[in-house]
Amino acid sequence: MIAKVIVDIATSELDKIFDYKIGYSGATKGSRVIVPFGKFKTEGFVIDVSSVSDYPEDKLKPIIRVVDEVPALTEENLRLAEFIKNKYHSSMASVLRLFLPSEMRKGKVRSKTATYLSLSDGISVSDMLSSLKKGADKQVAVIRFLQENGKTKQAEVNEAFSPSSVTALKNKGYVIATEEKVIRTPYKDLSASGKRVSLTAEQQNAVNSVKNSNKPTLIKGVTGSGKTEVYLQLIESVISEGKTAIMLVPEISLTPQTFSRLRSRFGDKCAILHSGLSAGEKFDEWWRLRSGEAVIAIGARSAIFAPLENLGIIIIDEEHDQSYESEASPRYVTDEIALYRAKLSNAKLVLGSATPKVESYLKATTGEYNLAEMKERVNGRPLPEIIIADMRDEIKHGNISPFSIALKTELKNTLDKGNQAIIFLNRRGFSQKVICRECGYVAKCLNCDVPLHYHKAEQVLKCHFCSAQYHMLTACPECGSVSINYSGTGTQKVVDERQALFPSAKILRMDNDTTQNKEGHFKILKEFSEKKADILVGTQMVAKGHDFPSVTLVGILDADMSLYFSDYRSGERTFQLVTQVAGRSGRADDSGKVVLQTYSPKNPVLQSSINYDYENFFKRECMVRKASYFPPFSHVLRLMVESEDEDLAISTLKSAFEKTREVYSKYHSSFIYFDKMKSPVKKIKNKYRFQVLARIRDNYEDIENEFYKIANGLISRKVLCYLEVNPSSTS
Repeated sequence: MIAKVIVDIATSELDKIFDYKIGYSGATKGSRVIVPFGKFKTEGFVIDVSSVSDYPEDKLKPIIRVVDEVPALTEENLRLAEFIKNKYHSSMASVLRLFLPSEMRKGKVRSKTATYLSLSDGISVSDMLSSLKKGADKQVAVIRFLQENGKTKQAEVNEAFSPSSVTALKNKGYVIATEEKVIRTPYKDLSASGKRVSLTAEQQNAVNSVKNSNKPTLIKGVTGSGKTEVYLQLIESVISEGKTAIMLVPEISLTPQTFSRLRSRFGDKCAILHSGLSAGEKFDEWWRLRSGEAVIAIGARSAIFAPLENLGIIIIDEEHDQSYESEASPRYVTDEIALYRAKLSNAKLVLGSATPKVESYLKATTGEYNLAEMKERVNGRPLPEIIIADMRDEIKHGNISPFSIALKTELKNTLDKGNQAIIFLNRRGFSQKVICRECGYVAKCLNCDVPLHYHKAEQVLKCHFCSAQYHMLTACPECGSVSINYSGTGTQKVVDERQALFPSAKILRMDNDTTQNKEGHFKILKEFSEKKADILVGTQMVAKGHDFPSVTLVGILDADMSLYFSDYRSGERTFQLVTQVAGRSGRADDSGKVVLQTYSPKNPVLQSSINYDYENFFKRECMVRKASYFPPFSHVLRLMVESEDEDLAISTLKSAFEKTREVYSKYHSSFIYFDKMKSPVKKIKNKYRFQVLARIRDNYEDIENEFYKIANGLISRKVLCYLEVNPSSTS
């Protein structure tokens, strides 16, 4: 028999099938294998098995060995991989890597085993004890310990007593040692109520709507309406039918909280998959899913590739979040993958959000998606009151601090009542820019064309694109002036100023700087949920999905900051962010308040946010995008060229433009816009960036395929070229 193998080398030259003899290896479809390749050995994936080959059989080399006892890839995985390869024009090797924890490749992580000790069944304890010599007190203690505690890790027994005592008892045949697999369980200390609650009428209607529809379902539920309980009961329903489930959340910070609810409801049937786990934890959780020991996968976007069979439901919570779009090759969109996987498995697809993507809600209103709405909070409480703080008036009245009088007053009232508050600012660090007051010099990263941010705690300047760090300036490198100004406000500065105003309050900060360590998100959220802190200051990590019953105040600083990004989605993102972070307030018995600070209180996007009026926002946004031909009424194509050599990047851009101009000429009437230019951020991580930008109104698939081929054809050792379709960011 012949194995059709994709070697695990992601280059276009090797993006083809190689034939190997299966021989005595026992390889089957989906197996990971070690194969000879040139002068070396490499890993590969068996994507098919055949009795024939286009090559003479005596010329074929045999597979050296199979890596795993069970094929790592399922039949559905392979079909899904083929879809991804074709849709996003990626190499098959790079696509297949999505289905495995990265550490599994090249044997970087394996199962963990430990030696366990137990007493021999063939000898009574009394006979053991009577046979021991006087003075063998530690041997006696070991026997008594194992009698009382049963099977125990040898390392623990050795530490508690002595290795020599254990060895002596093993030699006598009194103690038996066995090797057993150890499961590395993430978030062992998670706890949450797993009690199944009675659904409200709206929740039950949502459950019924999903069950009774053959279409993907969009659940549009206001913050606090109980969408998570709807998800849990839908999962419970498919599990009872012997099927499996995938639940996705947008941020690692949300995963432990959601996982705790799933684990408390379903126990060891759940497994967690995300990049924040250790290599061993990822390996073990993945294999629990592949073996069928776990039947529910919970995680960020990569969990869509979980190795589950007989899939019954896929749930994408906070479906509007841009983190569901991959910014590395293959540049996939999670809901597109989920839709295809649901069709393969005949599974339900559920998208949930209080603020759905414009594209998703349009599909729901036109009947492409089934729509289930939940307009009331489960506790019957109204959505929190939003107080507008016009920062222009604050300045007129002499308040030049980042905090309005209204926010200071409401924060004091909240703390006096023993409640908690969240302060949201989507900018980490102490200040946004470091500027010389004399000559206007702005400190910028040497690797990236962006200003550096001042981080007071570490006394360094940091680049938020490449993470490079620089010494703090003592004088301007251009003019020598010591008059250095820190412009803008970051989360560190907010914490410092809040602490000065409320010295007795315990304040936590949650941003990329404070969550670098493993379980960093979990520890901060756990401490805040246990009311060991009064105020949580954070970036967009604090805006999504969290449920803190004691939070009755949310402060939103620079609410209109994201309105003025040069991005057609800026209004949508602002509405979503304001609505989501506001929804963290007043989720229990006490009513909530939100102080929204802005310099543009009359902006229609903010006015819709203040009134929680998604429908009005949606209608206006659709009207604007339709008139200006932006998605979902067109497609944006962005062909990117990146290289450390600026001249080489420019010459490649010219080639790209010439080739895409031929496509432009061929489909001229389909193009709304077409041009080449520098990327808005000219350099990131020492790579110069240029782009061909196009907007098209029809013939999407044909034009995109031609752009993909052009981009792939221009890739070289020194130049990266790729296509983005409707990119989530155009920086």
